[in-house]
Amino acid sequence: MGEWTLFSPGDKAPNDGTYIEDGVNSFHMGINNPQMIKLHKGQRFPETSNHERKWKRMPKH
Repeated sequence: MGEWTLFSPGDKAPNDGTYIEDGVNSFHMGINNPQMIKLHKGQRFPETSNHERKWKRMPKH
């Protein structure tokens, strides 16, 4: 089974990385002022700015 792409507050980070808030229903408009966090594998995701957001890993450049 593949790795999840969206994470809820309280979930554990699958890998070290930078994660950003993503709106579940905002694929066509984006969101304003998303939080960005750095987590290590196993750390839990904090609460999001509002209940409709999830955490998503930022791509590596």
